[in-house]
Amino acid sequence: MADSIPRLPSPSGSRQRSSITSTFSFGPQNLVDSYIDPNSSTISNVPSLDPNRSILTASPRSPRKHRRGKPAVGRQPHPLANDTTDVFQDSEDTNDADDESEYEWGMVDRMRLWRHDALMQHLYDTAAFWGDKVLSWTNDANDAFWLAQTYFMTHQYSRAERLLTRPFPTSSSKMPNIPAASNGNASHFQSTTKGKGREYDASQLMLSMPRLPMGPGGLIELPEEMQDRVSRLVDMSVACRYLAALCQVRQGHWNDATEMLGEANPFGGSGRSGPAVPNVDGGIKVEASMCHLRGILMLKLNRGDQAKQCFMEALALDVKCYDSFEQLVSSEMMTPDEEWEFVQGLAYPAQTPQDAEFVKLIYTARLRKFKHADEHALARQRLVDEYGLGDNPDVLFSFADALYSNFRWADCYTMTSRILGLVSIHNQTMPLHIASMYHLSHLHSKLFILAHELVDREPENPISWYAVGVWYLSGGKWAEARQYFSKTSLMDPRFAPAWVAFGHTFALEGEHDHAVTAYSTCARMFTGSHLPLMFVGMEHIMLSNYNLADEALEAAYTMCDGDPLLMNERAVMAYNWGNLEKAAQLFQAALDLAQVTQTSQKAWATTYLNLGTCYRKLKRLDDARAAYQKVLELDSQHSIALGFLGIVYHLMGNLDKAIIKYHEACPFNVDPINPYILELLNTALESSVVTTPSTQSLDAEFKQAVQALRTKYTRLGGKGKERAMDPSSEGVQDQMNIG
Repeated sequence: MADSIPRLPSPSGSRQRSSITSTFSFGPQNLVDSYIDPNSSTISNVPSLDPNRSILTASPRSPRKHRRGKPAVGRQPHPLANDTTDVFQDSEDTNDADDESEYEWGMVDRMRLWRHDALMQHLYDTAAFWGDKVLSWTNDANDAFWLAQTYFMTHQYSRAERLLTRPFPTSSSKMPNIPAASNGNASHFQSTTKGKGREYDASQLMLSMPRLPMGPGGLIELPEEMQDRVSRLVDMSVACRYLAALCQVRQGHWNDATEMLGEANPFGGSGRSGPAVPNVDGGIKVEASMCHLRGILMLKLNRGDQAKQCFMEALALDVKCYDSFEQLVSSEMMTPDEEWEFVQGLAYPAQTPQDAEFVKLIYTARLRKFKHADEHALARQRLVDEYGLGDNPDVLFSFADALYSNFRWADCYTMTSRILGLVSIHNQTMPLHIASMYHLSHLHSKLFILAHELVDREPENPISWYAVGVWYLSGGKWAEARQYFSKTSLMDPRFAPAWVAFGHTFALEGEHDHAVTAYSTCARMFTGSHLPLMFVGMEHIMLSNYNLADEALEAAYTMCDGDPLLMNERAVMAYNWGNLEKAAQLFQAALDLAQVTQTSQKAWATTYLNLGTCYRKLKRLDDARAAYQKVLELDSQHSIALGFLGIVYHLMGNLDKAIIKYHEACPFNVDPINPYILELLNTALESSVVTTPSTQSLDAEFKQAVQALRTKYTRLGGKGKERAMDPSSEGVQDQMNIG
């Protein structure tokens, strides 16, 4: 007897079945219920479909297993004949040993073999051609699924969707027993069902299993006698439903795809779904893939919070679903703390008992590096020592990301160059590589060459145009840089470095209001990143909008309390509010965090400078002197630090050292503080030729001189020069981070 395809009731079986389109409800809940409850099936002895399978068990109509043929055949089976990747369950007991031993390959089997060979060799037109002939003969649901896969691979999404939503018989009719023709050239082929070498006429097979055409608008009028014997592939298989939704996504039919998948996971809470439920066949759960696709749809519909939940659900259901992990991490949908807790708490042992430790380590190495520095270092070391991944691009990227987070541009560039020497393009590495070249001025010419090579080689990759924008940014051509960053964002709206760099162009140009708008847009898109909010706060500081700056910086701090740069900006705000004690504590906390992350010390010279200024205003002159001397250890020609150190010595009554530092500051100084230092130098020289006064009188004289200078330059230069001269108005002059 011919094999039958397991039939599951249509979700809308209670309605009239005069038209296949009108009888189908896109909501998959009823389909799910039928999968969960095997008793709901109208066909006896049909096992229920399992959402925890990556690929469901094979149909008897597939060349999944080459059975031993007759000795006359005399050929070895093709490796793909052992394929077990059908999507419908075997509805027949395979206990006929005699039939098994006498099974022979027929025309349908051979053409299925050609179809699979063509797919593996990327001859998609060949696969579609032979697969279409097989489907015409068999009208089998598995053959339809593989033909739809072929159409999908050739970007014929509408054609694939039509095939998946077309009705198919839920069981095949009994094939006529036609004797084999004596003429070897007769148009006969061997049956793919079990039997004693029987042959059937192809035309008889097609008549017994008619294909059902689709009319205008996709409507199909079914005869009365066929209404209960057909169903659509998306009604019969989770894998077919997933593929159909994927086709709709590729066509831009967001609402249709959402209806196909459901607004939420229909398997949730069913008892056969959840992180602790292992995958049946060790692959990736179709349920997890559907959750991931639902997250993509939510992003297309600008529903970011729901997208985040979908990706988290997909990764929780199956830790092997890297696509969801990459979406969560690269799009920065979660804060660093949420990210760490979620990834560390996944059910690795339940889902991948043999590989749990490795999967956890490789994911840990990919997380952001603002906190848990020791754990990150240990994870990278174990991946190298225990798993031999020292030259793996993803592991090397983890090293490069840690170096970039610590402002070690040169070391990061060395590491990213190593990665790109192994692979020509590594999407995670390229933004770090480009940003490191931006920060290292001697590499700007190489950045120009790299950008041209990327555009020539991969013009459709948004990273190529991002590189062009960064090169223009390095040359101070803000308008041109914005143009290419906009192009990058249009090509990939979820490419975070382009959005941040777009805001930097306004900030560096002095267009602070526009910069705030750009950073705010970025903050709405990447809700787990604190950087856009921090940049918003920095711009409000420049605009003297201290209340708004405080609000933005504190919001960023609630998201990430391990970034030393953010701590530095909060200290600047405390300084602006006149809270010198808090400012000094926060500046010191920023330096402590920088020490923990083993960052480049030179990047924090300005923080040491501002810490010294806080100490000087608090009359902690010894601490101020130590802070300024630390700046000079990092940059011996730092003119502002030399001038401020001279002021400290002046206040301490050490006029000789003050005069020396004033002299050292003047030759290097070209900013408006020059007249200020010159006047203080003259004051020190005049004081040194008379009898040394007491410390109190010297302090009063110094303050009087500073007040006179402030009055003079306020009258001449206005507010801008006053801020530049007055040490109390000294802010933070950090470079913007690209990437």
